[in-house]
Amino acid sequence: MLRVFKLIEKVAPTDTSVLVLGESGTGKELIARALHEKSDRAGRRMVPINCGAIPENLLESELFGHVKGAFTGANASRVGRFEMADRGTIFLDEIGEMSLHLQVKLLRVLQEQSFEPVGGTRTVNVDVRVIAATNKNLEKEVAEGRFREDLYYRLNVVELNLPALRQRRSDIPRLLRFFNERMATKKKRSIAGIEDDALARLMNYGWPGNVRELENVVERLTVFCMDEMVELDDLPEKILARNAPRADFSMNLPEEGLDLRAMLNSLEERLIRQALDRTKWNKNRAASLLQMNRTTLVEKLKKRGMQKPETEE
Repeated sequence: MLRVFKLIEKVAPTDTSVLVLGESGTGKELIARALHEKSDRAGRRMVPINCGAIPENLLESELFGHVKGAFTGANASRVGRFEMADRGTIFLDEIGEMSLHLQVKLLRVLQEQSFEPVGGTRTVNVDVRVIAATNKNLEKEVAEGRFREDLYYRLNVVELNLPALRQRRSDIPRLLRFFNERMATKKKRSIAGIEDDALARLMNYGWPGNVRELENVVERLTVFCMDEMVELDDLPEKILARNAPRADFSMNLPEEGLDLRAMLNSLEERLIRQALDRTKWNKNRAASLLQMNRTTLVEKLKKRGMQKPETEE
């Protein structure tokens, strides 16, 4: 995520097109808004549109507008999202759902910065910065003929990959605090805290809905545990279930092979450091999270020369 933030700082002030990739619920629209708000266009509008939520026969009109009488039901002319976003930013969410027919027109708009409303002959010129997002693998979509290669490269000048929540579990305690504080501000409801065993279960859950699912869980907990400590039994059944998704450490073996011992040592050290950071270097609690004896943990720390950072003394 720090790499993502650094990329935002570098790219935001430019007019470069950005393609944001990530699973549903990872916060792609929040990234788009950050790019807009840190740009020179921040004083103008950022206009979002979900390309997967609007039927194909209506999406063209939503994007480019239409004139009165252009089709059945067009009782008045309408301005499209691109014109609304003039001198600002347009956010094309779920761009991978767009039909090939509309992809052709979108490509021309990106190249010419102009278009004609549906049923019209008047050319509309716009100055728009484009940010697109998808949870699909667009390279695969291109290879299988469902997405235009030329449009893909036009959109993907800079690519921002958002990791799934299960790939950045150390953020979960921070996100829990953030959503709890937001609930306290917006809805005057909050929890007092989370017991260690409940937190451990939240850390081990797979979070298929990513950050959005975590926010929903926090809201649920504030309903049932307002001003109280959250215990294990307070968690939703899907998180308590035995078959709840566990930590995902899957990876593919590179063609050239790898040093397995070095890889395992690196993984072990990373997990030990995360456990210590999460528990503020409380070795008993860290050992419990890692399901090992405290003595074993201390021996591993000595072997690796790992010490508590001075900033945390």
